Amino acid sequence: MKTVTFAVPCYNSAAYMDTCIESLLTCGDDIEILIVDDGSFKDDTAAKADEWQARFPHIVRAIHQKNGGHGAAVNTGLANASGLYFKVVDSDDWLDEQAAGKLMAYLRSQAAACDPTDLVVANYVYEKVHENTRTAIGYRNVFPVGRRFGWDEVGRFMPSQYLLMHSVTYRTELLRETKLQLPEHCFYVDNIFVYVPLPFVDSIYYLDEDLYRYYIGREGQSVNEDVMMSRIDQQLRITRFMIDAVSLPDDVPQPKLRRYMQSYLSMMMCICTIFLRMINTPEAEVNRAGIWAYLREHNPRAYGPVRRAVVNVSTGLPGEWGRRVGIAGYHLAQRIFKFN
Repeated sequence: MKTVTFAVPCYNSAAYMDTCIESLLTCGDDIEILIVDDGSFKDDTAAKADEWQARFPHIVRAIHQKNGGHGAAVNTGLANASGLYFKVVDSDDWLDEQAAGKLMAYLRSQAAACDPTDLVVANYVYEKVHENTRTAIGYRNVFPVGRRFGWDEVGRFMPSQYLLMHSVTYRTELLRETKLQLPEHCFYVDNIFVYVPLPFVDSIYYLDEDLYRYYIGREGQSVNEDVMMSRIDQQLRITRFMIDAVSLPDDVPQPKLRRYMQSYLSMMMCICTIFLRMINTPEAEVNRAGIWAYLREHNPRAYGPVRRAVVNVSTGLPGEWGRRVGIAGYHLAQRIFKFN
């Protein structure tokens, strides 16, 4: 068995995928890199994937499939993974070599364990290349460092510290036990990937290293503000999926995990609210009321706490004045926490 499977979803990624794969190859021979070519057609992504497989046949496997979106590529990676652990690395991102070496040392130690750790968390870095800035997101105030622990030892997450796909490495069989299937032809599925499996996690290890380098700022990127408004239907779809997938508080007996997941769902509802208010059309207002009604109907015990969360009180103030205040607050948080 390989120690870890790195799944690399690729869609017309020829211009930057080599940097990603080169960074993964520094992790050693006991890894598996699955390059999932998700129906690329505008460049030579497919040929590059085959070339990497030809050069490193014992490490790299190229998988070609009909276009199904990021979620379909992650699903394919998980279905084909042979590693003890599973990590998604998007084709325009990369791993820091020194930090990756420390991650591998811990994962290798778990290969011989009778009860391998379920979830390994590391820091990630927003690389805003056009601005020449970097913002590291770490969890020193949240997790014990350098030892295994459970949810009862977890501290309070700050608004900038949500666990993202960039920060997590899951045990492969745990993901399979959840029967996780991400929606196809939809952006923002990374929220589902990192949220839905959490109630299945008993053991965690935090590696206090800046591992994942997340490139942000490319025109047309899914987290670009204008793009997010144009794809609000997909944000709503993902949020509804999360509302249905985990019933709060019933499915989450651990109090600290329950608090975190409630906070995460509050953030998702806030994003839906703020972008619908930015769109500012009658249809957007109908959708804003609709997503809150969906939460109240499908996850009723979560509705009150999520509605009363500070982020949703501040972004849901009534009237034009409230709309402007909510949007201004979002942009202030954007500057402070350096997201998007």
